[in-house]
Amino acid sequence: MSNDGDTGRFAYDGLERIIHERARLSILTSLASHPKGLLFNDLKALCSLTDGNLSRHMTMLAEAGLVEIEKGERNNRPTTLCRLTESGRTRFLSYLSVLESVLADAQRLPTGRPSEGLAPA
Repeated sequence: MSNDGDTGRFAYDGLERIIHERARLSILTSLASHPKGLLFNDLKALCSLTDGNLSRHMTMLAEAGLVEIEKGERNNRPTTLCRLTESGRTRFLSYLSVLESVLADAQRLPTGRPSEGLAPA
């Protein structure tokens, strides 16, 4: 291990696990691009999820304070509006900033040879 300050350099603590999962990242990205929120069925279609999958992920995201779920009625039909909370938007943007660091670091790595101190695969 080197002593040049690189210890843990690629740990990326800001990559929150609750956000990083593919379906939840898709949900948050969709909601971030629709500040007024999306109806459940529209969000389901955008993310290619089933009712059950979207419902479960939305529950997890709501428990983490990232999204809010508002039940209502439109034309005598029940509706569910999903949107990012202010805290959720802040955390999502922070997550994206860390992800940009991951990409920048990956682009700086040399190509065609293994990293120093690691054996080739």
